[in-house]
Order: sequence, then structure tokens, then C-alpha cells
Amino acid sequence: MKPARRLSGLLSILGASLAASCGTLEPTSAAGLSARRFEGTVSYRVAYRYLLYLPEGYVRDPASRWPLLLFLHGSGERGDDLALVKRHGPPKLLASGGALPFVVVVPQCPEGERWRADALAALLDDVTRRLRIDAERVYVTGLSMGGRGTWDLAMSYPGRFAAIAPVCGGALPDRASNLKGVPIRAFHGAKDDVVPLAESQTVVEAVRKCGGSAELVVFPEAGHDSWTAAYSDPSLWDWLLSRRRRSAN
Repeated sequence: MKPARRLSGLLSILGASLAASCGTLEPTSAAGLSARRFEGTVSYRVAYRYLLYLPEGYVRDPASRWPLLLFLHGSGERGDDLALVKRHGPPKLLASGGALPFVVVVPQCPEGERWRADALAALLDDVTRRLRIDAERVYVTGLSMGGRGTWDLAMSYPGRFAAIAPVCGGALPDRASNLKGVPIRAFHGAKDDVVPLAESQTVVEAVRKCGGSAELVVFPEAGHDSWTAAYSDPSLWDWLLSRRRRSAN
């Protein structure tokens, strides 16, 4: 069976509610400014349809644990048609009969939404619970909106990832110190007029200043489509696989 035929999946994670501490009305205070504090718990339902790729070796050897690659698509592939996410990057390769040395998870972001780090972390929890995944070799990559999602997810949960590879995405540098223990290979086109090259340069430089290991590969003639060149180079997969998660970040 071709790998593309195994691409399937659905995630639905538990319900939604807002629970905050209930208290009685406070007595009227003096007029003017005063400092107050609110504490509450917010929970919500998340659901992703996703493509799942299992390598041939995963099926042949039921005792092995495998590295996992999470791929985040761009804004143009949002919706409820999983065929859209096969347009670019790893799922395009796999849908055409190619192979990769990872379990690959490709969620689809709903129309009108953006990638949410906490929802993606819940998806990873579910997949790693169901499949034989090597927790020391979990990687994330994505393009454009997915490149931004890659930065955000890794900054929010740096201890989960062995390495990341954001493509033509950017991030604010305020959480760059979170990534000092996560190897990074970022990609960007010098002529990108959608997400300026400076957005990758700024965050990569911030990670370096914090003592992290961050590399930026710039394609001099590429515009926003730097993903074709980035994902066409098999050395990216070798680079990812050569990284293992550090015990502490």
C-alpha cells in the first residue's frame, strides 16, 4: 500500500466551559484607582482533522519507536478539505508516493483561524499516546502562517522539541530565551514581500544573543515561496534526525 493511502486521522479533544471563582459582591470602595486581582480557569474544545503518515518500517517492526514530524501549513490551506494540505511541503511529497523517515502529522487549521500552541500541544499529546513515538525526537516545521505557528509552538513548549524548522515565518523576539536549548534552522526568501525577511532575521538573532543555536538559510532569489527550496533539500531531514531533545532547556 502506498504511504499516501495511509494518510488519515481525526482529533477531537474534550469540551468547553468557563469556570471562574464565584464570590459575593464587594462592598463599595473609595472612589479612584485601586488594584484588584482576578483568577479563573478557561477551557475550550479543540478539533483538528489531520493527515497521518506511517513509514513502512513502523508497520514492519511493532517494537520500534519513531521520530515524529509535525507540519503546519499556511493560511491558504485552511478549511475542512484535507486535500488542500497536500499542496506544499512534506504532505505534497508523501501524497505523490514519496517517503520520509518520520511519523508525520499534518493537521488542518479551520477556516478563519490561526494555529494555537495549546491546541497543537494537545494534538501531540493524543498522537504520542496512541502511537509508538520517540519522545526525544519530536520536530516541528511549517510555512508562512505555519512558520509563525512553528515559532509560537516551540516558544510555548520548548521542552517538547528536539529541533524546529520554520519557513518564511516570523515571531516577536520577546520569548527568544525560551529557545536557547532548541536547535533551529529557519528559511526565508530575500525577496519575500508577504512576510519580510527581517522578521526571521530579528528572532534568529535574538535566539543567538540568548546563547541558542539558530541558523537562517536565505534564498537570494526567492519571494514568499521559500518552502519549495527548503523542503526539496533532503539534508533538512538529516539535520532534524541528528538532533535529540535535551534533558533540560
